[in-house]
This record gives sequence, C-alpha cells and structure tokens, in this order.
Amino acid sequence: MSGSSDNDSQERFALGFLFILIALVISTAVGTVVVKRLGAASASKAAPASTTALANNAPAAPAADMAAPAAAAAADAASVRVDNGVVKFYFASAKAELAAGANEALADVVKGVAEGKKAVVSGFHDATGDAAANAELAKQRAYAVRDALKGLGVAEDKIELKKPEETTAGGSNAEARRVEVVLAAI
Repeated sequence: MSGSSDNDSQERFALGFLFILIALVISTAVGTVVVKRLGAASASKAAPASTTALANNAPAAPAADMAAPAAAAAADAASVRVDNGVVKFYFASAKAELAAGANEALADVVKGVAEGKKAVVSGFHDATGDAAANAELAKQRAYAVRDALKGLGVAEDKIELKKPEETTAGGSNAEARRVEVVLAAI
C-alpha cells in the first residue's frame, strides 16, 4: 500500500513540474512577441524625432508615451548623430547596418574631403562576449561606413580605417557599439 502512494506522489510531482515548465515556455514566448511588437511600434514613432534631432545635430528626445520595454528596444536600435564635427554611428546588437540618415550625416565629411582632407573611420566595441568576434563586428561596421562614404563619391585613398578599439570606459554597451568619422589633414 505504501508503494502505490509513493508512486502517486512521484507522479503528482512530475506532472506539477511538467505543468510549470510548459507555463514558463508559453510565458517566455508571449513576452518575446510583446517586446518585439512594442519595439517595432516605438521605432516607427521615434523615427520623426530622430530625423529632427539629426537636422539639429542633437540627440533625439524620447517620446513621453513610450513604455519601458519599448524604450529598451529602441536603445538597441541603430542611430546616427553629429557631435562637434564627429559623425557617430551607433549600431544595434550584433548588427552592422547603418541607421537611416547616414548619408545626410556624412555630408560635411564629404565636403571636407573634397576640400583636401581625409576621412578617418574608427570602430569601437564593448568588452562583453568574445573579443575576437567583437573586433570582427566592429571591423564590419567600419566597412559599412567606408562603403557609405565611397557611395557618396569619396575616393578610397581618402578614407583611413583605424583598427577596432575596445571601449573600457564606464559608458553603456550601446555607446561602445559605434563607429566615428572625423576629418584629418592629409
């Protein structure tokens, strides 16, 4: 008799564990879908603000109606900003695609190269994860910026690519995932 109650107890435990595991998988799937949808919705809402900020050479102000998960997803989106003549391209995690507005942000660099300067492209990466993979991704991001400059008519010999640098400062990982373009004398 005690043998069958032990079996019943083990079966109840196994079924309870299985139920919890299934509930966890379902809640994770639903949460992922919700975050992705909120991220896509916030990206479409934030696009006009970032375009205006680019025109004013200032960072875009976040919309007041964004939810916290949507803001986190937007923080990982690609963007471009011009600060004191330095064009800064920020990239989404594990991506090397340029943000919309890249060509407009590079207009002054193209003009400077036409006036006899060269464009210096520097890639950066954070210290998390595999260092070799991060350096390769930083290199691909720098190549994407170089290709944009070439597409705007800048000769390849007027573009200097610097070796990717690891960012060790206390900034965010999003700040570390960047490529900077500056003008330098030849």
